Amino acid sequence: MALVLSLAAAIVYGAGDFLGGFATKRAPVITVVFGSQFAGLAVLAIALPLTPGTYRAVDIAYGAGAGILGALAVALLYRGLAVGAMGIVSPITAVLAAAVPALYGFVVGERPGALALGGIGLALIAVVVVSFSGSGGRSVRGIPEAIAAGIMFAAFFIVLARTSPDAGLWPLAAARVASIVVVGLVALAMRAPLVPPVGARATIVFGGLFDMLANVFYVLAVHTGLIAIVAVVTSLYPASTVALAGIVLRERLSVRQWIGVGCAFAGVATIALAR
Repeated sequence: MALVLSLAAAIVYGAGDFLGGFATKRAPVITVVFGSQFAGLAVLAIALPLTPGTYRAVDIAYGAGAGILGALAVALLYRGLAVGAMGIVSPITAVLAAAVPALYGFVVGERPGALALGGIGLALIAVVVVSFSGSGGRSVRGIPEAIAAGIMFAAFFIVLARTSPDAGLWPLAAARVASIVVVGLVALAMRAPLVPPVGARATIVFGGLFDMLANVFYVLAVHTGLIAIVAVVTSLYPASTVALAGIVLRERLSVRQWIGVGCAFAGVATIALAR
């Protein structure tokens, strides 16, 4: 079940990122982030009653911290993609978001079997290869943002994993409230519009809905499986983004990216067999 939920999170995260990136072509980054974060509340309104949990102050605190980290990570990622080469920014962010939680899992005592470790390795390779478009060159622009975003995404995954399994989705509720407050204050300080232009609203709303739905899948997955596996599989989200780019924007997959897709399937299948 943890593997299935992790895959669902990866697919939905990728869709949300695609929509968020697409929306930034029509609206400022901070406006897109605020709108998507606000839209995600609709998913919580439906999911919270369906997944009852125990309300604890410590879980709320972890959730609020995760929300701030997640909002900053998204803003940094969009900024990196805006100023740098996607083929460089995306894999740096995704690999750090996968590798750091996996390392954390080992530090706290998680010990996946040899077969699972092989699957994790294949998945990490897939994250890099699928993300790399081959057209970005070697500019250093966007790399600092990519590194910072990757570390913050990793911290977001780790902090949410530390919440109690019986807390339900209360930590996510705290995370979303905290992120909306922080992003809203930043937008006001930057004098950026909080309301996006009409042409970008639908894209932003659906991007926010997908982002929150992916968060729900991740929380449920990490509370039923090892973070060393869940975080790596979840970080396969660039495959979903690349697929949508091919369908919607008619972008073709390179041979390198097809190899990455193959590694992703092989890695997930290996992890599944190990379980």
